[in-house]
Amino acid sequence: MKQHVVKTMFSEDQVTERIRELAKEINRDYEGKTLHLVGILKGSVPFLWELAKHLTVPVTMDFMSCSSYGSGTRSTGVVRLNKDLDEAVEGKHVIIVEDIIDSGNTMSYLLDMMRRRRAASLKLAALLDKPSRRVHPEVKVDYCGFVIPDEFVVGFGLDYDQQYRNLPYIGYVEFTGAEE
Repeated sequence: MKQHVVKTMFSEDQVTERIRELAKEINRDYEGKTLHLVGILKGSVPFLWELAKHLTVPVTMDFMSCSSYGSGTRSTGVVRLNKDLDEAVEGKHVIIVEDIIDSGNTMSYLLDMMRRRRAASLKLAALLDKPSRRVHPEVKVDYCGFVIPDEFVVGFGLDYDQQYRNLPYIGYVEFTGAEE
């Protein structure tokens, strides 16, 4: 792992307040409906949990695991499905919950999969959106926490080589030297 420091991009208070605002939007948009949240493991868990705490509409949840990243900081471009859903989404109002949308490789794959599985409606919620790196312009975030520049970010579920997921804020990694 390269030598680095983590600097704050969004404080814990900023993150939790923005998630509360997103929950209000979702509550309004899904009033009278049951919502099915699909969290993308592992990074979405803190965001999904904080979001779900503030939802007043009925909610069910499921999880998937897939990735286009190895242990590096750039997408490999190849999406690998590690864990599929436990329940069918056909006829459900689905929001895919993701920590960050970057290249869009993984999300393009997942959105296509969910459409083929005939969800009643399909939206995307992401804590962070990094549109400058998007290679799939068709991937649009419906409920976005923050739009960020092209920085490598950690915290609130996001990791660097499996570290920093537990930070209660969003930070960016500043690389300072050679490999450790």
